[in-house]
Amino acid sequence: MALKPLRTLLVACCAVGGLAVTANAQEFDYGSFPDYTLKVKLIGGTQYEKLYTRIPEWEEMTGAKVEIVSSKNHFDLDREIKQDIAAGPVSWCVGSNHTSFAPQYGSLYIDLSEHVPQSELDKYVPGTLESSKVDGRLVQLPRVTDVSNLYYRKSLYADPANQAAWKEKYGTELQPPKTYDEFRDQVIFFADPPNLYGTAFAGKDEGMSGRFMEILRANGGDIFDEDLKPIFNSEAGVEALQWFVDVYNAGAVPAGTVNYTWDDIGQAMAAGQLAIDLDWPGFAAFFADPEASKISDDLGYAVAPVGSSGKRGGWSGSHSFSVTEDCDNKDAGVSFAVFMTNDESELMEAKAGNLPTRTATYDEVITWFNENGKENLAEMFQVWQESLADARTPPLIAEWIQVSNVLWPELQAAIVGEKTPQEALDDAAQEATYIMQDAGYY
Repeated sequence: MALKPLRTLLVACCAVGGLAVTANAQEFDYGSFPDYTLKVKLIGGTQYEKLYTRIPEWEEMTGAKVEIVSSKNHFDLDREIKQDIAAGPVSWCVGSNHTSFAPQYGSLYIDLSEHVPQSELDKYVPGTLESSKVDGRLVQLPRVTDVSNLYYRKSLYADPANQAAWKEKYGTELQPPKTYDEFRDQVIFFADPPNLYGTAFAGKDEGMSGRFMEILRANGGDIFDEDLKPIFNSEAGVEALQWFVDVYNAGAVPAGTVNYTWDDIGQAMAAGQLAIDLDWPGFAAFFADPEASKISDDLGYAVAPVGSSGKRGGWSGSHSFSVTEDCDNKDAGVSFAVFMTNDESELMEAKAGNLPTRTATYDEVITWFNENGKENLAEMFQVWQESLADARTPPLIAEWIQVSNVLWPELQAAIVGEKTPQEALDDAAQEATYIMQDAGYY
């Protein structure tokens, strides 16, 4: 079974036509569902919830009401959805999804290509839509695309004392890191705990596994070989894990980072507690908002570093909306999913710094930034666009999250000194092999 890396702007879309278009065959018909209550489970968190302010517009348009029965970070939501599948049948209609999580849900979600007209699907970035399929079925409509790059505090790099001290120690000019070695050295260089930490990282769940995977790939390694046998316990893997060990042992990250999730890191960066943050585009508007962030006038952007192979890891994927097979009104569920990813929704997401999933939005939002005194965010958008050529998803197989769940505790164990990096990765690789054998890959 071949892995499918995300090449966001290059892959052709192959979805087929579906239902509900108006007479001009261009505008989607959102339908009418008076007195109906649509039950949804949505990802929560700073970078996701602004979009939900559009829900009353959909309610007014369709006559339906939306009941948010759950709103959690995606890792907790994923666990809850799996419990729902086990208990079955599910009692809700629309759920937040992600290209990393989607392959594990089996037949939970409908094939949206049978319900959304091709004229509407053609508005999405082709590669993003293609990566939203599982076994050829379009099980999700993408809302934002993620790829991680660097946020940094410009004043730290402009400080003459920092510039002199860095040059004396390393013999180079102080500038945002271009390699992971420079990133590690700068994280340690800037750290002045507890006043300032060099960085922080998501130290559990897929946040930890994915960030390790990103550096692993940048070092020339990968999670699996072409036969889906685990190979992350390679020299490239040990080198990647050692990066986390080094910054942790140096006290350059908060001790609690091994239990951080994305919101913890975002809040720390906005509070001025971090020097550099390798993070997602969705935090850009939050960091740039002077009412929410202490670093709004001190915010710089740079593409992610390269690893020892000279490449970027390009960890990427898309958040999305899916409609359940058990939904009691699939037309309403599809209407909601399309509305939450339509042109207006995508422009709202893009204004917050998220990478949109509709082609037309890219040029539109950069123009909007420049016309509305948000040149800083226009700069951010161009940096993130530059990185799309290196974007790659995690393995798009049902077992990825299972493998992640045996990997990240071992990564944690090495970071806090309970195991050597090689021991931790060997133990995780053995458990991952059992998972893949049980799944019948070999």
